[in-house]
Amino acid sequence: MVDTVDTPAVGGLRKMYTRLEQPVHYQLPIGDEQVDLNALIGKPIRLVYQQEINCLHCGRKTKKSFSQGYCYPCFTKLPQCDSCIVKPEKCHYHEGTCRDPAWGERHCFQPHVVYLANSSGLKVGITRGEQIPTRWMDQGAIQALPILEVDNRLHSGLIEQIIAAHVSDKTNWRTMLKGGNPGIDLKAERDRLLGLCADELNKLRERFGEAAIRQLEADVVEIEYPVDQYPGKISTHNFDKEPEVSGVLLGIKGQYLILDTGVINIRKFSAYKVQLSV
Repeated sequence: MVDTVDTPAVGGLRKMYTRLEQPVHYQLPIGDEQVDLNALIGKPIRLVYQQEINCLHCGRKTKKSFSQGYCYPCFTKLPQCDSCIVKPEKCHYHEGTCRDPAWGERHCFQPHVVYLANSSGLKVGITRGEQIPTRWMDQGAIQALPILEVDNRLHSGLIEQIIAAHVSDKTNWRTMLKGGNPGIDLKAERDRLLGLCADELNKLRERFGEAAIRQLEADVVEIEYPVDQYPGKISTHNFDKEPEVSGVLLGIKGQYLILDTGVINIRKFSAYKVQLSV
């Protein structure tokens, strides 16, 4: 159910749902409701933290959120909170030490895509094939191009590590939120980087098989965001320091709400119980 907040919405936050339109369409999950955020741009909104965090996995109350929404016991046990999620080249499934092999098979042993994106400038990234284009919108990319496909997360992480020797693998969120970054010829950058990395990629093919790394011939995806005004200076809101966040919603990019009073990273506060009113 999509709600336009005729009455206050109260519940646990989740990362915003996105749909690739021009501009991107955003919905904010709060408890059992999904709030149409695009309809609120240009209007004053108020988010009030209810001093309660419930773990995304087990639901227990926790004083502190770990790994964007988990209690500490789940953070230390769940496979989705393991260090190899951030650094996939360190996958240890083959060592028999995966926290949950069945979870790993469902999520990590699936086709993954290595891509180039323009978020705060050129970057390389990886994602499961089914996460395209969601991953790009979550990062605030204005352009994206899939360049290689592999069969699992480990292989994609090894390739990302190789390409990251020549280009960033991170988004500068402050630069991303200021907007105005110029377009990039991603196909030319793909050709340049694959040329630079050819020897190392061929070594991976020798190790895993010629068909393990497949080059893609895709088109560049252009992405626009619903932003009326980008901030000149970035200031951030933090529910841990200020329970009430209010201001005119000027736009949405990545997982950030851009208010005239500052920006807030919704994904960072997943599992926080809040009340949203207009």
